[in-house]
Amino acid sequence: MDLQSLTLLVEILDAGNLSAAARRLKMSRANVSYHLNQLERSVGAQLVRRTTRRAEPTEIGLRLYQHGVAIQTELLAARESVTTLGEGLQGRVRLSVPSGYGQLVMADWLIDFKRQYPGIVLDVVFENRIEDLLRDEVDIAVRVIPEPPQNLVARDLGPVRYVACASRAYAEKHPLPVQLDELHGAPVVTAAVIGRQLRVSAYQGETRREVILEPTLISENFLFLRQAILAGLGIGLVPDYVVQEDVRKGEVLTTLDDWRLSIFGTQMFMLYMPNRQHTRAIRTFIDFILERARAAGGEAPAQSQR
Repeated sequence: MDLQSLTLLVEILDAGNLSAAARRLKMSRANVSYHLNQLERSVGAQLVRRTTRRAEPTEIGLRLYQHGVAIQTELLAARESVTTLGEGLQGRVRLSVPSGYGQLVMADWLIDFKRQYPGIVLDVVFENRIEDLLRDEVDIAVRVIPEPPQNLVARDLGPVRYVACASRAYAEKHPLPVQLDELHGAPVVTAAVIGRQLRVSAYQGETRREVILEPTLISENFLFLRQAILAGLGIGLVPDYVVQEDVRKGEVLTTLDDWRLSIFGTQMFMLYMPNRQHTRAIRTFIDFILERARAAGGEAPAQSQR
């Protein structure tokens, strides 16, 4: 058994199946399967249970995997110590952030991070999916979701508060909803999940209500939704940070303020894989963002592996 064999085992179990591991390692699936068989033969035990979709570790396979991850982490730390000797912190962070929160809240944080750590390359994608983490396309994802996936580490960045709102011009021509049920059938401007009936959850003390929505405009781009709200196209249902400056200026009015509203969830999370080795650059970035979220009024960023 050698380091290359342990690396192969780690990649297979991290990827979840042989085909995905082959893509990561830039090898054919047959080649990955051959080397795994050779490793199992040298150990004298099955290390991975293969199905058509998943690769799961046996007990001994899990122990070897944990050793492999620890060795990779130590090697990475040693390599960084040598390459960054006498230099500023370097590395690369691949980050995926929601379109609205990323542009309206995190953009200043990311710029400040780059100013403080100019040697770190930030690769930022603005999107709203989480599958990219599982496909190894990004190191960290920031998402609004009701419950984080159980196989990811979730760091709480604080609550997300939705508001029902409309432009002052719209409010002068149309009555704003004052009862929760009035949202049903109203021309709503909001985001939605493709293929899923759109409904808003509303909380008032111990009371929880749900109202089915019939939007007049749907988009994942919250900057576009803000423009549509300002243009008077309907009642916006968006996170408060999307229109907070417009509300402050009096250009947008809010309603149903005694209800706590939610469409996708009430918490913002930073998500990353629990067993993936993190560079100093990634660890520094995680700590930096958690601190900025705390300073902005988020919850204490406790760590949980769901």
